[in-house]
Amino acid sequence: MKPNPTRSALLVIDMENGFVHPEGGHWIRFAQSMVPNCVRAVELARSKGIPVFFVKRVYRSDGSDVELTRYPGWVAGGRACQPASTGPNSAQAPEGLRPQPGDYTILKPRWSAFFQTELDLILRRLDVRTVILTGTTTPNCIRTTCYDAIALEYNTVVLTDCCSSHTEEIQRVNLEDMARAGAILMDSTAFADYGPGTVEDLSAAIRARMLEEDIVPEPFRTEDGQTFWPDLW
Repeated sequence: MKPNPTRSALLVIDMENGFVHPEGGHWIRFAQSMVPNCVRAVELARSKGIPVFFVKRVYRSDGSDVELTRYPGWVAGGRACQPASTGPNSAQAPEGLRPQPGDYTILKPRWSAFFQTELDLILRRLDVRTVILTGTTTPNCIRTTCYDAIALEYNTVVLTDCCSSHTEEIQRVNLEDMARAGAILMDSTAFADYGPGTVEDLSAAIRARMLEEDIVPEPFRTEDGQTFWPDLW
C-alpha cells in the first residue's frame, strides 16, 4: 500500500470485452475508442498513489443474476460476460485495463459499483474521500455510481474522455446532469495535474462551518417549554 495524498480512488467500470468489443453482446459504440484514455488514467493513478478499482459485471451462465430488464438482450447477445469467459463477448478486459498487484477488483450485481458490494467499506478503510469515475456506460453504470457516491458523501469526479455512451448526445446530456448533481467533470489531460488540492473536500467544509455556527439541529422544546418538537407533527 502506497501513500495516497489525494485521498482519492480511481474506479474503472465495466471495461470488459462484452461491453467494449464490437462483437460483444452489450457493445457500447464509443467504448473501444476510450480504452487508450482509460489506460492512461490508470497509469497516472498508480503513479500518484491513487488506488485503482476494477469494477466488473460477471453474469452467471444460467442468467440467474442478470438484470430483469437486460435479460432478453443478454440472451440475444450470446450471454455475454460469463464466468471464466474469454474472447470478444467475455468478461475479459482489454490490454492495459487488467489488475496489477496493489489494485482491487469489485464484482457488482447491478448498475452501480456501490450497490450490494464491499466498495464503500474498502474506500472508508483506505480513508478515501474522492472517487474518480471511468468506464462504460455513462448513462447507466457511471451515472448510478456517481449518484450513489454523492449520496454516500464522496466527492465525485468523472473523467469525461474516459467514459462512453452509444451516441454523443447521450454522453453530453448525462455528463451535464451529473455536473448539475455536483459531480466534477475533467478530462484525462487535466487529470495529469491532479493533486491533493484539486478537489475540495465538501463534507469536511460543511462540518467546519457547522462547528463554527454551532446551531442546534432540532429544537428540543418550543419557546414556552411545554411542547416537544416532534409533537408539532
